[in-house]
Amino acid sequence: MSNTLPQSIDDVESMLRDANYVADRSLATILFLSLKMGRPLFLEGEAGVGKTEIAKVLADQLDRPLIRLQCYEGLDVSSAVYEWNYARQMIEIRLAEASNEANKDDLVTEIFSEKFLIKRPLLNALESSGGKAPVLLIDELDRTDEPFEAYLLEILSDFQVTIPELGTVKADETPIVIITSNRTREIHDALKRRCLYHWVDYPNADREKEIIALKVPGADARLSEQIVAFIQALRKDPNLFKLPGIAESLDWTSALTELNVISLDPDVINDTLGVLLKYQDDITKIQGSEAAEIINQINQEIDS
Repeated sequence: MSNTLPQSIDDVESMLRDANYVADRSLATILFLSLKMGRPLFLEGEAGVGKTEIAKVLADQLDRPLIRLQCYEGLDVSSAVYEWNYARQMIEIRLAEASNEANKDDLVTEIFSEKFLIKRPLLNALESSGGKAPVLLIDELDRTDEPFEAYLLEILSDFQVTIPELGTVKADETPIVIITSNRTREIHDALKRRCLYHWVDYPNADREKEIIALKVPGADARLSEQIVAFIQALRKDPNLFKLPGIAESLDWTSALTELNVISLDPDVINDTLGVLLKYQDDITKIQGSEAAEIINQINQEIDS
Protein backbone atom coordinates (compact mmCIF):
# COMPACT_ATOMS: atom_id res chain seq x y z
CA MET A 1 0.00 0.00 0.00
CA SER A 2 1.17 3.52 -0.80
CA ASN A 3 -0.32 6.97 -0.38
CA THR A 4 1.40 8.02 -3.63
CA LEU A 5 -0.85 8.18 -6.67
CA PRO A 6 0.06 5.95 -9.63
CA GLN A 7 2.30 7.71 -12.14
CA SER A 8 1.24 5.79 -15.25
CA ILE A 9 -1.48 3.56 -16.69
CA ASP A 10 0.82 0.59 -16.13
CA ASP A 11 1.07 1.56 -12.46
CA VAL A 12 -2.74 1.58 -12.22
CA GLU A 13 -2.94 -1.85 -13.84
CA SER A 14 -0.33 -3.14 -11.42
CA MET A 15 -2.16 -1.61 -8.45
CA LEU A 16 -5.46 -3.22 -9.48
CA ARG A 17 -3.76 -6.55 -10.11
CA ASP A 18 -2.14 -6.45 -6.65
CA ALA A 19 -5.66 -6.18 -5.23
CA ASN A 20 -6.86 -9.11 -7.37
CA TYR A 21 -9.00 -6.79 -9.48
CA VAL A 22 -8.85 -7.79 -13.14
CA ALA A 23 -9.39 -4.71 -15.31
CA ASP A 24 -9.08 -4.05 -19.01
CA ARG A 25 -6.76 -1.35 -20.34
CA SER A 26 -9.54 1.17 -20.96
CA LEU A 27 -10.67 1.10 -17.31
CA ALA A 28 -7.08 1.47 -16.09
CA THR A 29 -6.63 4.43 -18.46
CA ILE A 30 -9.73 6.34 -17.32
CA LEU A 31 -8.90 5.62 -13.68
CA PHE A 32 -5.37 6.97 -14.17
CA LEU A 33 -6.76 10.13 -15.80
CA SER A 34 -9.27 10.61 -12.99
CA LEU A 35 -6.51 10.41 -10.37
CA LYS A 36 -4.11 12.58 -12.38
CA MET A 37 -6.66 15.29 -13.19
CA GLY A 38 -8.42 15.25 -9.82
CA ARG A 39 -11.77 14.66 -11.49
CA PRO A 40 -14.60 12.44 -10.17
CA LEU A 41 -14.99 9.14 -12.02
CA PHE A 42 -18.52 8.18 -13.01
CA LEU A 43 -18.85 4.42 -13.45
CA GLU A 44 -21.99 3.09 -15.09
CA GLY A 45 -22.97 -0.50 -15.77
CA GLU A 46 -25.18 -3.38 -14.73
CA ALA A 47 -25.32 -4.39 -11.07
CA GLY A 48 -22.62 -6.83 -10.01
CA VAL A 49 -19.94 -5.97 -12.58
CA GLY A 50 -17.43 -4.58 -10.05
CA LYS A 51 -18.04 -0.82 -9.98
CA THR A 52 -18.17 -0.46 -6.20
CA GLU A 53 -15.13 -2.68 -5.78
CA ILE A 54 -12.95 -0.13 -7.61
CA ALA A 55 -13.43 2.43 -4.83
CA LYS A 56 -12.61 -0.20 -2.20
CA VAL A 57 -9.44 -1.17 -4.08
CA LEU A 58 -8.33 2.47 -4.34
CA ALA A 59 -8.84 3.09 -0.63
CA ASP A 60 -6.94 -0.06 0.27
CA GLN A 61 -4.08 0.32 -2.18
CA LEU A 62 -3.59 4.06 -1.61
CA ASP A 63 -3.98 3.65 2.17
CA ARG A 64 -6.79 6.19 2.41
CA PRO A 65 -10.05 6.11 4.34
CA LEU A 66 -13.10 5.02 2.36
CA ILE A 67 -16.22 7.11 2.91
CA ARG A 68 -19.30 5.55 1.35
CA LEU A 69 -22.60 7.25 0.66
CA GLN A 70 -25.15 4.57 -0.23
CA CYS A 71 -27.86 6.29 -2.24
CA TYR A 72 -31.57 5.58 -2.05
CA GLU A 73 -34.85 7.19 -3.00
CA GLY A 74 -35.58 10.15 -0.74
CA LEU A 75 -31.93 10.74 0.27
CA ASP A 76 -31.59 14.34 1.41
CA VAL A 77 -29.05 16.80 2.76
CA SER A 78 -29.60 15.82 6.41
CA SER A 79 -28.70 12.20 5.66
CA ALA A 80 -25.94 12.83 3.13
CA VAL A 81 -24.22 16.06 4.19
CA TYR A 82 -25.02 17.30 7.71
CA GLU A 83 -27.72 17.99 10.25
CA TRP A 84 -27.89 19.72 13.59
CA ASN A 85 -28.14 17.70 16.78
CA TYR A 86 -31.51 19.11 17.77
CA ALA A 87 -31.78 17.06 20.97
CA ARG A 88 -28.47 18.42 22.31
CA GLN A 89 -29.41 21.93 21.20
CA MET A 90 -32.68 21.76 23.13
CA ILE A 91 -30.86 20.53 26.25
CA GLU A 92 -28.38 23.41 25.95
CA ILE A 93 -31.24 25.91 25.65
CA ARG A 94 -33.06 24.48 28.67
CA LEU A 95 -29.90 24.54 30.78
CA ALA A 96 -29.22 28.15 29.79
CA GLU A 97 -32.78 29.14 30.66
CA ALA A 98 -32.64 27.35 33.99
CA SER A 99 -29.43 29.14 34.96
CA ASN A 100 -30.99 32.55 34.15
CA GLU A 101 -27.75 33.48 32.43
CA ALA A 102 -28.95 33.08 28.87
CA ASN A 103 -27.90 35.77 26.43
CA LYS A 104 -29.90 35.32 23.26
CA ASP A 105 -27.13 36.22 20.80
CA ASP A 106 -24.50 34.18 22.62
CA LEU A 107 -26.87 31.22 22.91
CA VAL A 108 -27.62 31.23 19.18
CA THR A 109 -23.92 31.33 18.39
CA GLU A 110 -23.26 28.51 20.85
CA ILE A 111 -25.96 26.09 19.72
CA PHE A 112 -25.02 26.55 16.07
CA SER A 113 -21.35 25.82 16.66
CA GLU A 114 -19.51 22.83 15.26
CA LYS A 115 -19.89 20.73 18.41
CA PHE A 116 -23.63 20.44 17.69
CA LEU A 117 -23.06 19.54 14.04
CA ILE A 118 -23.60 15.93 12.94
CA LYS A 119 -21.38 15.30 9.94
CA ARG A 120 -22.59 12.94 7.26
CA PRO A 121 -20.49 11.27 4.50
CA LEU A 122 -20.25 14.18 2.06
CA LEU A 123 -19.12 16.64 4.71
CA ASN A 124 -16.68 14.12 6.19
CA ALA A 125 -15.20 13.60 2.72
CA LEU A 126 -14.09 17.23 2.61
CA GLU A 127 -11.87 16.75 5.65
CA SER A 128 -8.48 15.12 5.25
CA SER A 129 -7.44 12.54 7.84
CA GLY A 130 -3.77 12.58 8.70
CA GLY A 131 -3.03 14.62 5.60
CA LYS A 132 -4.68 12.03 3.33
CA ALA A 133 -7.82 12.95 1.42
CA PRO A 134 -10.32 10.08 1.51
CA VAL A 135 -11.86 8.04 -1.27
CA LEU A 136 -15.50 9.10 -1.52
CA LEU A 137 -17.82 6.47 -2.96
CA ILE A 138 -21.24 7.77 -4.02
CA ASP A 139 -22.86 4.43 -4.70
CA GLU A 140 -25.89 3.88 -6.96
CA LEU A 141 -26.60 7.57 -7.61
CA ASP A 142 -29.42 6.59 -9.97
CA ARG A 143 -31.51 5.57 -6.93
CA THR A 144 -31.73 9.17 -5.68
CA ASP A 145 -34.08 11.94 -6.79
CA GLU A 146 -33.05 14.70 -9.21
CA PRO A 147 -33.06 17.46 -6.52
CA PHE A 148 -30.34 15.65 -4.57
CA GLU A 149 -28.41 15.08 -7.78
CA ALA A 150 -28.55 18.84 -8.38
CA TYR A 151 -27.24 19.48 -4.85
CA LEU A 152 -24.12 17.45 -5.65
CA LEU A 153 -23.10 19.98 -8.30
CA GLU A 154 -21.62 22.41 -5.76
CA ILE A 155 -19.63 19.64 -4.12
CA LEU A 156 -18.34 18.17 -7.38
CA SER A 157 -17.57 21.61 -8.86
CA ASP A 158 -15.71 23.22 -5.98
CA PHE A 159 -15.51 20.47 -3.36
CA GLN A 160 -17.20 22.66 -0.81
CA VAL A 161 -20.40 22.68 1.24
CA THR A 162 -22.24 25.77 2.42
CA ILE A 163 -23.72 25.59 5.92
CA PRO A 164 -25.80 28.75 6.45
CA GLU A 165 -25.08 28.97 10.18
CA LEU A 166 -21.33 28.31 9.89
CA GLY A 167 -20.29 29.36 6.40
CA THR A 168 -18.53 27.44 3.66
CA VAL A 169 -16.51 24.30 4.32
CA LYS A 170 -13.96 23.68 1.58
CA ALA A 171 -11.71 20.68 1.12
CA ASP A 172 -8.02 21.34 1.79
CA GLU A 173 -7.22 18.41 -0.49
CA THR A 174 -9.54 17.12 -3.21
CA PRO A 175 -10.97 13.71 -2.31
CA ILE A 176 -10.88 10.87 -4.81
CA VAL A 177 -14.49 10.55 -5.94
CA ILE A 178 -16.04 7.43 -7.46
CA ILE A 179 -19.72 7.63 -8.48
CA THR A 180 -21.58 4.52 -9.58
CA SER A 181 -24.88 4.03 -11.36
CA ASN A 182 -26.80 0.92 -12.42
CA ARG A 183 -28.59 3.07 -15.00
CA THR A 184 -32.09 2.57 -13.66
CA ARG A 185 -32.53 6.17 -14.77
CA GLU A 186 -30.41 8.67 -16.67
CA ILE A 187 -28.17 10.99 -14.69
CA HIS A 188 -28.35 14.66 -15.67
CA ASP A 189 -25.74 15.98 -18.12
CA ALA A 190 -24.71 18.79 -15.75
CA LEU A 191 -23.39 16.27 -13.24
CA LYS A 192 -21.81 14.01 -15.85
CA ARG A 193 -19.87 16.97 -17.28
CA ARG A 194 -18.04 17.29 -13.99
CA CYS A 195 -16.84 13.69 -14.19
CA LEU A 196 -14.83 11.37 -16.35
CA TYR A 197 -16.99 8.49 -17.58
CA HIS A 198 -16.57 4.77 -18.07
CA TRP A 199 -19.03 2.00 -18.85
CA VAL A 200 -18.13 -1.13 -16.86
CA ASP A 201 -19.30 -4.06 -18.96
CA TYR A 202 -19.60 -7.77 -18.27
CA PRO A 203 -16.20 -9.44 -18.69
CA ASN A 204 -15.42 -11.68 -21.63
CA ALA A 205 -14.85 -15.38 -20.97
CA ASP A 206 -11.06 -15.16 -20.55
CA ARG A 207 -11.25 -12.28 -18.10
CA GLU A 208 -14.04 -13.94 -16.12
CA LYS A 209 -11.99 -17.14 -15.80
CA GLU A 210 -9.06 -15.06 -14.54
CA ILE A 211 -11.31 -13.34 -11.98
CA ILE A 212 -12.64 -16.67 -10.70
CA ALA A 213 -9.12 -18.11 -10.47
CA LEU A 214 -8.05 -15.15 -8.31
CA LYS A 215 -11.14 -14.91 -6.12
CA VAL A 216 -11.99 -18.62 -5.73
CA PRO A 217 -8.61 -20.33 -6.04
CA GLY A 218 -9.92 -23.66 -4.75
CA ALA A 219 -12.36 -24.15 -7.64
CA ASP A 220 -11.76 -27.06 -10.01
CA ALA A 221 -10.38 -25.90 -13.38
CA ARG A 222 -12.96 -27.77 -15.47
CA LEU A 223 -15.77 -26.57 -13.21
CA SER A 224 -14.61 -22.95 -13.59
CA GLU A 225 -14.53 -23.32 -17.37
CA GLN A 226 -18.06 -24.77 -17.36
CA ILE A 227 -19.34 -22.04 -15.05
CA VAL A 228 -17.94 -19.26 -17.21
CA ALA A 229 -19.28 -20.81 -20.41
CA PHE A 230 -22.73 -21.31 -18.83
CA ILE A 231 -22.91 -17.74 -17.54
CA GLN A 232 -21.66 -16.31 -20.82
CA ALA A 233 -24.47 -18.24 -22.55
CA LEU A 234 -27.06 -16.84 -20.12
CA ARG A 235 -25.91 -13.28 -20.81
CA LYS A 236 -26.81 -13.75 -24.45
CA ASP A 237 -30.42 -14.54 -23.54
CA PRO A 238 -32.53 -11.39 -24.17
CA ASN A 239 -35.48 -12.85 -22.27
CA LEU A 240 -33.84 -12.99 -18.85
CA PHE A 241 -35.00 -10.26 -16.49
CA LYS A 242 -31.64 -9.93 -14.70
CA LEU A 243 -28.42 -11.20 -16.18
CA PRO A 244 -25.87 -12.62 -13.72
CA GLY A 245 -22.92 -10.36 -12.95
CA ILE A 246 -19.42 -11.11 -11.74
CA ALA A 247 -20.67 -11.15 -8.15
CA GLU A 248 -23.08 -13.96 -9.01
CA SER A 249 -20.35 -15.83 -10.90
CA LEU A 250 -18.16 -15.80 -7.81
CA ASP A 251 -21.03 -16.73 -5.49
CA TRP A 252 -22.00 -19.69 -7.70
CA THR A 253 -18.41 -20.88 -8.00
CA SER A 254 -17.94 -20.66 -4.22
CA ALA A 255 -21.23 -22.47 -3.57
CA LEU A 256 -20.42 -25.32 -5.97
CA THR A 257 -16.94 -25.61 -4.49
CA GLU A 258 -18.44 -25.87 -0.99
CA LEU A 259 -20.62 -28.71 -2.32
CA ASN A 260 -17.50 -30.45 -3.67
CA VAL A 261 -18.85 -30.26 -7.22
CA ILE A 262 -16.16 -30.87 -9.83
CA SER A 263 -18.35 -30.81 -12.94
CA LEU A 264 -21.67 -29.23 -13.87
CA ASP A 265 -24.63 -31.40 -14.75
CA PRO A 266 -28.35 -30.56 -15.16
CA ASP A 267 -29.26 -31.72 -11.62
CA VAL A 268 -26.57 -29.60 -9.97
CA ILE A 269 -27.59 -26.59 -12.03
CA ASN A 270 -31.27 -27.01 -11.16
CA ASP A 271 -30.50 -27.33 -7.45
CA THR A 272 -28.26 -24.24 -7.25
CA LEU A 273 -29.74 -21.76 -9.74
CA GLY A 274 -30.99 -19.65 -6.84
CA VAL A 275 -27.39 -18.66 -6.17
CA LEU A 276 -26.92 -17.46 -9.74
CA LEU A 277 -30.33 -16.03 -10.71
CA LYS A 278 -32.39 -13.81 -8.43
CA TYR A 279 -35.82 -13.86 -10.09
CA GLN A 280 -38.18 -16.82 -10.07
CA ASP A 281 -39.25 -16.27 -13.68
CA ASP A 282 -35.60 -16.50 -14.77
CA ILE A 283 -35.04 -19.64 -12.71
CA THR A 284 -38.17 -21.29 -14.11
CA LYS A 285 -37.08 -20.46 -17.65
CA ILE A 286 -33.58 -21.94 -17.29
CA GLN A 287 -34.33 -24.97 -15.09
CA GLY A 288 -34.84 -28.31 -16.73
CA SER A 289 -34.45 -28.79 -20.46
CA GLU A 290 -32.85 -25.42 -21.22
CA ALA A 291 -30.15 -25.89 -18.57
CA ALA A 292 -29.50 -29.41 -19.86
CA GLU A 293 -29.22 -28.19 -23.43
CA ILE A 294 -26.78 -25.42 -22.51
CA ILE A 295 -24.49 -27.63 -20.42
CA ASN A 296 -24.51 -30.45 -23.01
CA GLN A 297 -23.41 -28.00 -25.68
CA ILE A 298 -20.73 -26.58 -23.38
CA ASN A 299 -19.35 -30.05 -22.57
CA GLN A 300 -19.17 -30.92 -26.27
CA GLU A 301 -17.18 -27.72 -26.95
CA ILE A 302 -14.83 -28.33 -24.00
CA ASP A 303 -14.22 -31.96 -24.90
CA SER A 304 -13.79 -31.36 -28.62
